[in-house]
Amino acid sequence: MDRVFSPAHDSWSAILNPVVDDVKSIFSKISDVELAPERSEVFAAFAMNLSDVRCVIIGQDPYPTFGNAHGLAFSTRPSVRVLPASLKNIYRELHSDMHLPIPSSGDLSQWKNQGVLLLNRVLTTQVGLSNEHAGIGWERVTQHICEEIGSRGVPAILWGAKAQELQSAFTYSVNSVHPSPLSAHKGFFGSRPFSTINAYLESVDQRAIDWSLK
Repeated sequence: MDRVFSPAHDSWSAILNPVVDDVKSIFSKISDVELAPERSEVFAAFAMNLSDVRCVIIGQDPYPTFGNAHGLAFSTRPSVRVLPASLKNIYRELHSDMHLPIPSSGDLSQWKNQGVLLLNRVLTTQVGLSNEHAGIGWERVTQHICEEIGSRGVPAILWGAKAQELQSAFTYSVNSVHPSPLSAHKGFFGSRPFSTINAYLESVDQRAIDWSLK
């Protein structure tokens, strides 16, 4: 697999290699800006074995605050103490839906370890600017990736309008507005995405996801 995708697992090569030219073109357009996440972490979500993916959560684009984004959608580095408002709302819904304690850390790596692919529609932004890299080519890349994943029967949680552009790629998806404070009260709260996905997985004879976070 082309090194542009590092640290992606080699199992993704058949999916990622067809879009290598698109990715290289994107990086040439943003070579002179400070990226969120850092360049070395843009494909961190793919550091898991493709065969382990059991669910995809799709958001919009990375957190623009310096030091927050680390390549997993909605996740922050363990060192981040002030959690983004969207993540706080996700934790609120997690507690309501699954009766799990609200974590103090914003690191969602445990979900990745459970087979949850945490993917944004657009994989980079400029530090300090939200949605700055929409329209430069990432949408084509993530469309391709999601079509390939969806063809393998993986279900998705689609949060927000940008994520729901990918709904046709999946046989089964749970859709709601984005967990941002601007929209969460318009259908995110009470949507029960975590238990709904687990019910679906069990209906197709797959084990449920452990959504707990420490």
